Amino acid sequence: MLLNDRITAFSELGKFLSQFKNTGYEKINNIKNNEDFFDGMTQKIESAKHHNGWFTEENIVFSLSQWSKTLTKHNLEQWLSSYSLDQIESKTIGIIMAGNIPLVGFHDFISVLISGHNVLVKQSSNDNQLLPYLASYLISIAPKFKNKISFTTEKLTGFDAIIATGSNNTARYFEHYFGNKPNIIRKNRNSVAVLTGNESKEQLAALGNDIFRYYGLGCRSVSKLMVPKGYDFDLFFKSIYAHNDIINGAKYANNYDYNKAVYLMSSFKLLENGFLMLKEDTSYGSPIATLFYETYNNKEELIQKFEKDKEAIQCIVSDDFSEESIDFGTTQHPSLSDYADNIDVIEFLTKIQ
Repeated sequence: MLLNDRITAFSELGKFLSQFKNTGYEKINNIKNNEDFFDGMTQKIESAKHHNGWFTEENIVFSLSQWSKTLTKHNLEQWLSSYSLDQIESKTIGIIMAGNIPLVGFHDFISVLISGHNVLVKQSSNDNQLLPYLASYLISIAPKFKNKISFTTEKLTGFDAIIATGSNNTARYFEHYFGNKPNIIRKNRNSVAVLTGNESKEQLAALGNDIFRYYGLGCRSVSKLMVPKGYDFDLFFKSIYAHNDIINGAKYANNYDYNKAVYLMSSFKLLENGFLMLKEDTSYGSPIATLFYETYNNKEELIQKFEKDKEAIQCIVSDDFSEESIDFGTTQHPSLSDYADNIDVIEFLTKIQ
C-alpha cells in the first residue's frame, strides 16, 4: 500500500466516525460502506458501554468524535510530512494496549499501520469492543489492510518490535519479556494544572473538563493542582460546579463515598463540594473523585520540581506557565503529534531494522 492510500483510508474512517456525536447519531448518505457498518457501530457503542461500567455512552462518543475531527486528510498529511516513510521495510509491531479509557491505544494502532508496518494487537479486556470493528471498517475501505492487522488474546509472539502500555508494576514485566526487542514501554503518568489565583471563571470551568472527562482515568486527565500558598479554592469550586451531575453515576459515587470514608478515618484534612474531594498530597496519581493539590512558592521552584518529576507527568495545564504547557480545557483534545510520554512513535517505527 502506498502512503497516500493509507492516509485516504484513515481519512475515510474519520468521516465514518463523524456520524456519532453526543448531540445524536446522524447517518450520512455519502459515507463509504455506511449501509454495512452504521448500525453495527451503534451496537458496538452499546456493547462497549455494557462491557465496562466506566465507559459511558457520552465518553465513548466523545472519543469517537475527537478521532473524527483528528482523522482528516489535511491533519494526516501534515502530521506525516516531516517523516521519511517511503522506504519502510514492513515489520510486525506488537501493541499491548491499556484499557482505562475508550480507544486508548488507537494512536499506536494508527501509527503502526500508517507508517507501513503490520500490527499485532493485544487489547485490554476492559476495552476490546470498539477497535476490532473500526479495523473491519478500515479493511472494507482498503482490503490490503486485511493481511496487516491481527488481534490476539494469547501471549504475543512473532513480532519485530513492541509498544506496551501499562502501570509502573507491569512495566517491569514488559521490560523483562520484551527488553531484547526494539520497544516503547510506558508506565503510569498523570497530568497536573498550575494555578496562580489569577485564572478567570471560564478558565477554571474549562479545567473541569480536564479533570472530569473519562472520570479522570486517562493519563491526560488532570489529577493534581499546584497552587500558591494561601490559595482560595472558592472560585475553583464554583467554576467546576457544572460537573456536579457526575456524582449520579453509581461507580463514581461509590468511589467518592469509599475514599471519603478512608480519608476521614485517617484524619486527613479534606476540602470537598459533594462530588470532588481535594486532598493535600505530594503524589501525582489521585484516586477517583479525588484531586490532589500541593502549594508552591514561585515559578522557578515549580520548574525544578517538574523537571525532577518529568517521568511521572503527561501534561502540564496552565495559563502560559511554560512553552510545554497547554491551555485549560485542552488535555483531551490531543493532535496526532502529541505523543504519549513525549516519545515520537513514528520516529521509532522508521528505525526498526
